[in-house]
Amino acid sequence: MYQRPQTFSLLPPVIKNLLIINGLAFFGTMTLGSTFGYDLNREWGLYLPFVSPHFNPGQIITHMFLHGNFMHIFFNMFALWMFGSPLENLWGSKRFLIFYIVTGLGAALCHSGVNLWEYYNAVSHLTPDQLDLIKSEGQQVLNSMQNYSNPDMGLVNLLLNTPTVGASGAVFGVLLGYGMTFPNTYIYVYFMIPIKAKYFVIIYGLIELFSGISNSASNIAHFAHVGGMVFGYFLIRHWQRNQFRQF
Repeated sequence: MYQRPQTFSLLPPVIKNLLIINGLAFFGTMTLGSTFGYDLNREWGLYLPFVSPHFNPGQIITHMFLHGNFMHIFFNMFALWMFGSPLENLWGSKRFLIFYIVTGLGAALCHSGVNLWEYYNAVSHLTPDQLDLIKSEGQQVLNSMQNYSNPDMGLVNLLLNTPTVGASGAVFGVLLGYGMTFPNTYIYVYFMIPIKAKYFVIIYGLIELFSGISNSASNIAHFAHVGGMVFGYFLIRHWQRNQFRQF
């Protein structure tokens, strides 16, 4: 049978190592960019799978450890520590790491699936010459802080040449796991407003779903957040059906 860990740690090992890896990756991004002009996010962020000329399979993993700016990594890592530490202490490091990776990959799958649907829908309105133009010069257009006036060309250009980075998908999975595991624990929104974890997760999930549907042009990967929560939900249900048996 599954045995719960017998000790409590404020900074359990998987959480600690994830914080270190993400921190080192962010420091490396800043250092390589300013010193050598090498954009780590552009090279190892996740591009549209099997369609973008910049895609390589390793990005499916590496994008989860990269962040766009300090506030991006700070809030992701704070949430990971806040909601992930109780889960790792309860589940154990092995199970928590599996949960984190599965929800992160699930988030990438959902995000990429939605983007592929948008890509093929937009491409259906373009001529072959327009698509070739995007593939040949689209990156340079974005580098100059511009984009095509044709909305379908502009969308295709963004989808092909803009990388996705961040641990947010996995972090939202961890948030979902916290809400399912500690449903009646109070979370203090803005450190003032108490709300039970189960209601906080439901409200936050609905906001992300609505934001993704209503604002597909946003630079926030809302469907990655939703995907992380969905995969987290089904993984926990799977474990519950098997009564958390030992691997």
